[in-house]
Amino acid sequence: MATPPSASTFADLLRGEGVTVVEVGDWETHNRNHMGPWGPVHGVMIHHTVTKGTSATVRLCRDGRSDLPGPLCHGVIGKDGVVYLVGYGRTNHAGLGDVDVLTAVKAETALPADNEADTDGNRYFYGFECENLGNGTDPWPAVQLLAIEKVAAAICRHHGWGERSTIGHLEWQPGKIDPRGFTMASMRERIAKRLGIDPSPVALPKPTKPTVDLSKLIAAAKSNPQAKGTPVTYTGVRTVEAALVNAGLLSKAYSDGHFGSSTVIAYAKWQRSKAGGSFTGTAADGIPGKTSLTRLGNAHGFDVKE
Repeated sequence: MATPPSASTFADLLRGEGVTVVEVGDWETHNRNHMGPWGPVHGVMIHHTVTKGTSATVRLCRDGRSDLPGPLCHGVIGKDGVVYLVGYGRTNHAGLGDVDVLTAVKAETALPADNEADTDGNRYFYGFECENLGNGTDPWPAVQLLAIEKVAAAICRHHGWGERSTIGHLEWQPGKIDPRGFTMASMRERIAKRLGIDPSPVALPKPTKPTVDLSKLIAAAKSNPQAKGTPVTYTGVRTVEAALVNAGLLSKAYSDGHFGSSTVIAYAKWQRSKAGGSFTGTAADGIPGKTSLTRLGNAHGFDVKE
């Protein structure tokens, strides 16, 4: 179990690693602790901001948005390599992610695919937002990458962690792409070297198929987002929608994690198809059943749980 250091110690350990640190306002007490606990901490998470301009980026990450109150991270890493501390404690940076990823981070083993969003990452991770548009072409200056390396190494060194305790947002939460423009594998190699660790390759775990829970999928399908009330959401919907996209039955634009009318229509087409079971009439209503879902899973690489 790792307990976060005091705010002043946190700033000092970053400076001790050679990081240029700017303390922004009341960052030491600016947090979301009233919304839930922060800690024990298990790792460092790296993000990109999708913003341009350091001042505006720092302001956004400190204050947040109307739909997502700040702080949105502990520190902002500018393109010039300066780290702006904007909050300390629980911050709105990680959101829900995969418990299997958290388990791997704690054990410092190779990361599995993030295919669930069931665990509060804001509780367990330090978060750093890096100024970048995230479009794959906005450059990452060498001084900025070096600052990311130093920040992660400083925190890992303090807690006695290795480089595998640093992950990207894209490795935590399904659907996320940040940071985009460099690989987390290459960043972990840099962190390992700074920590004096041999970043020797670790055998990757055997790939596992995602599993779709039939009862949860049916509940999501019967709660159409266009109907009244709050729609049921379930991450397995994305797996099924991806399969329907691959089968040419659903536009990728409607692969959004909600079993809405477009997904219902696409699934009904699958039920009526020979591969899906050649169902007709009310049996092809777009609500998944065991036979059609199992056949979809067999064709597109997922298992079905009843």
